[in-house]
Order: sequence, then C-alpha cells, then structure tokens
Amino acid sequence: MRIWFHKHTVEGRLPLLDQWYREHLDAIAAPGTTVDIKTLPADTYPDRTPFGLVGHHSAQVLFSRHFSESALVAEREGYDAWVIAAGQDPGLRDARHLASIPTLGYGETAFFLSALTGQRFGVLGFMPPLEEPIRANIRQYRLESSLSSYEVVPGGWDSVHRSLEGDFDEFVEVYSAAAERAARAGAEVIIPAEGIPNEILWHLGIHELHGLPVIDPAGLAVKLAETLVQLGELKLFQRSEHGYWFSRPDEPVSKHLEQVFLGSAL
Repeated sequence: MRIWFHKHTVEGRLPLLDQWYREHLDAIAAPGTTVDIKTLPADTYPDRTPFGLVGHHSAQVLFSRHFSESALVAEREGYDAWVIAAGQDPGLRDARHLASIPTLGYGETAFFLSALTGQRFGVLGFMPPLEEPIRANIRQYRLESSLSSYEVVPGGWDSVHRSLEGDFDEFVEVYSAAAERAARAGAEVIIPAEGIPNEILWHLGIHELHGLPVIDPAGLAVKLAETLVQLGELKLFQRSEHGYWFSRPDEPVSKHLEQVFLGSAL
C-alpha cells in the first residue's frame, strides 16, 4: 500500500523535523505500507518554516489548491490513499471530490474519532492565527459540543522554535500548563492543533499531558487511510460515485480537463 502524506514544511529546511516525521511514520505504518512525505514546492518560501504564511487565508487558498490537486496526482500515480497533514485540513474538501482514493485530514480525523468515542477534546495550538480556521472547521463538522476549549499556548511559538534545535524543556512546560487549562475546561483528551508540536510530542514519547491522553492526528490519519483502503478492497465501505459531489465526467473528458488545468502536474 502507498500513502501520499502532504505537509507544509519543505524537506531539508529542518533536519531534526524531517527525521522525526520519518521515524514516526515508519513506526506506525503497517508492514507493506509505504508513506511518502510530500511538501509545498521548495521555492514557496525562503525561510526554514512557512509560519509567516499559513496564518493568511489568501496564501492558504493557493496552498489548498496545490494540496487538493496533489490528491488527483497521487491517484494517477497509483497511490492508494492521500493525507493532508495540517491541522486546518487545507484542500481536503476539494481533494475528496477530485480523487476517488481515500482522502484524510489531520484535524478532521482526530476530531471525529474523539467525538465518535464520546470524548470531549481540548485543542492546543501555538499559532494564534490558526485558531479561527480550525474552529470554523469544527463548526462545519458539527462537533462544537465535543470541543471543550481551544488553548493558544503562551510562549508556544518560542518553545517550538527551541525544540527544533533540540531544546525541549520550555515546550514541555508550556504545553503541560495548557493541557491543565484544557482539563479544567472539561477536556478528556488533548489534540495538538499543528503538525510540528505533534511530532515533538511523538519524538519525546509524550502520550499524556496533565493526565489526559494526547491524540496523534498524523498517525491516526495514516492508520485510518490504511483501514479505508482495506475496507474498500473488502467491499465493506466504499466511496460513492453518484450525485453532484462525487460523480465525475467520463474518463476521456476527465483526462482532458486535468491536462488543460493541471498540465505539468500530472
């Protein structure tokens, strides 16, 4: 099985982060599953991270188009599933309608699985601008009653940067304090809002904060992708091809449109 795993941060800019992602995905993937990590184009931004861009919806519109179109590229290249590994699930809706392979989102998977199992979740985020789109997604998913609180972690920005250099003390301190606030607000599980803190927590082996289980959204999305592929093979659960949202033009027409609008991407 091959899974296309798409994130923002360009490979090679943060060697420690690259290592954490690779070790994480290798550890959780089933035997026979290959998870290929994809990123934004290398010339999208000159810095080590895209932090200065992802807080602007105008930039995210362009990123979302890139992500959603990549799901179709993944399908055409023979991948079995596609994952967007960003907390605000950019491009997920359109990816789901462009491609017929299973398409999973970092935030959506964690939020729905927590709610499905009857657990109220507290979201911990270090990037204040992302609270608005992530809350909007939770409303769109109709899961507001399962959200206990959204905690913007004071000092989270600086602590994440230090962690990317190998200094984790402040990160653990501020995230533990944020988890305590979430627990007081009624959280029963913790969900990291963004991918990088999730990778730091995984690397440190932290699966609990202030007595609350820490959900791993990236790992969950990969495992659910594997499960959906298997369910489809068994004909137990399949994607519809009917109605406005899921039907597609005949194959020659679809291929023509893809060539016109995506061209070199395919």
